[in-house]
Amino acid sequence: MRLLFKILLLPIILITWILYGVCRLIVLASGVLLGILSGMALIAAGVLFFRVGILPGAAVLMIAFLISPYGIPKLAAWLIGKLGGLNYVMRDFVVS
Repeated sequence: MRLLFKILLLPIILITWILYGVCRLIVLASGVLLGILSGMALIAAGVLFFRVGILPGAAVLMIAFLISPYGIPKLAAWLIGKLGGLNYVMRDFVVS
């Protein structure tokens, strides 16, 4: 029975390994692009603070934080790490 589970896990391991690699590449590339965009949004928030008011500036500042490397990309990287951990757990099950 255990051998059957190991055989059934092999295609799932392959799929998660490919998905992990592709998602990791996407997160790295989007982190660079979103870092540049968050810098531009930070400058725009500073201008809005002084020209328009505090509320629009704070809204753009919140958007800049969410797209910065500490916002949504950090969450995506954490989820990708969990996917990689799941892949390693399945590999360990198949090897042992």
